[in-house]
Amino acid sequence: MNAGVLPNPAAKPLTRFSIVIPARDEEGCIEAMVEKLHVELRLQGIPHEIIVVDDGSTDSTWKKLTALQARIPELRPVQNTGAHGFGRTIIFGLDQVRGDAVTIMMADESDDTRDAVRYWHELGKGYDCVFGSRFIKGGGVIDYPTVKLMVNRMANFFIKTLFNHGLNDTTNAFKAYRADVIAGCRPLIAPHFNLTVELPLKAIVRGFSYTIIPITWRNRRTGVAKLKIREMGSRYLFICLYVWLEKYFSRGDYRKR
Repeated sequence: MNAGVLPNPAAKPLTRFSIVIPARDEEGCIEAMVEKLHVELRLQGIPHEIIVVDDGSTDSTWKKLTALQARIPELRPVQNTGAHGFGRTIIFGLDQVRGDAVTIMMADESDDTRDAVRYWHELGKGYDCVFGSRFIKGGGVIDYPTVKLMVNRMANFFIKTLFNHGLNDTTNAFKAYRADVIAGCRPLIAPHFNLTVELPLKAIVRGFSYTIIPITWRNRRTGVAKLKIREMGSRYLFICLYVWLEKYFSRGDYRKR
C-alpha cells in the first residue's frame, strides 16, 4: 500500500542499515533478539549495525550485551548517559548511527526481523520512510492485550483524522527511515513513548515520501511491558498538537527542500 509522495528514482543507493534497539531490564530476551536479527540480516546480505542502547538496566542486560559483542561484531551496545526515558534512549541511539538507513525495533522480540528486511528493500526503492501497519491486509497481531488494543485503535483513529494521512498505526515504534529524514525531523523533543508518533508525523508534515506495508507483531513472552497507558495519554496528545501546529501554522518553514 503506497501513500505520500512517490519514491525518488535518483535517491542514493543505501550502504548500511542501522537498527536502534532501546533496552531496559531485558535480560530474558535481548540475546535472542540480537542473534535472530543479525542472522536474518546476514542471510539476506544486508550490511548492518545493531545499536542496543541500555537505559539504566538493573539486571544483567548490559553484561549479556557486552558478552554477545565478542561473537557479533556488528553489535554496538551503548549506555544512555543522559536522563532516562524511552524517547531519550532512542534519540541517544540515533545520535550513534553510522548507516544511511535506520529502523527502531523493540528489544522484546515483538517485531518480526523479516519485516526489517522488507523495510530495507522498500527504502532501497527510493522512499524516504517506510511505515509498517499491523492493521491492514497482510498485517496482524498475536496476543495483543484487549484493553491496550482498544486504546490503540482509538488513538490511531484520532491521529489519522487529525492529520488526514493514510497511516492507521502511527503509534507503533517499528518504522524505517533514510538517515537524512532523521536529521530533517530534528529537533526531536519527545522524552518518552510519544517519540513513536513525533518521528513519523514530522516526516509526513515535512514532506518526506513514504510507503505503508503490512507487518506483524506479537506480545512479549518475557519481561514486563514498559508502556503505561495512563501516564502517556497527555504526552501523546501534546506531541500530536505540537506537530499539528507545525503543519498548519509554520508556513512550510521546516519542510524538506
